[in-house]
Amino acid sequence: VIEKVTMVTQHRMESHKDNEWYEQATDVRSQLKFFEQLEHLEKQRKDEQEREILLKAAKSRSRQEDPEQARLKQKAKEMQQQELAQMRQRDANLTALAAIGPRKKRKLDSPGLLTIGGEVLGMTSGSQAGFGAPTSRQYARQKVTRVTLRDFIFYMEQERETSHSLLLYRALLK
Repeated sequence: VIEKVTMVTQHRMESHKDNEWYEQATDVRSQLKFFEQLEHLEKQRKDEQEREILLKAAKSRSRQEDPEQARLKQKAKEMQQQELAQMRQRDANLTALAAIGPRKKRKLDSPGLLTIGGEVLGMTSGSQAGFGAPTSRQYARQKVTRVTLRDFIFYMEQERETSHSLLLYRALLK
């Protein structure tokens, strides 16, 4: 059972990007990015139009002050204050980032050794970690396969003995 569930999991985790026999038909991720950019540009254009209208209304000096004109002037003033607050926040964030300095990535000394606070930990094969002095030879790390409930349910659905079992129905309810 464990062998078969492991095979199901490995098959699910398999990537077909490098396989020359498979051809990608659609790229949904790039399509979604395109639509998000399109939506963002449309929203930006509408905001810009609204901003221009408000600024024109705020600059107009008509003798008669109707309530609509007063409301537009108030809205324009609020919008300008909001833009000013956003610029201040952006400047503060940039200043804080400059004070922190550039981000540094931690480098591991070698693939089989893990350093924590200057202490070197040797990784052994399997899921156990050997604490102590590093040895001269490196152990190959076994690949850990994480089986999910979804994989187990798939296996149970495929097997004749478990396809109509109470255990499968209980697993489907979770």
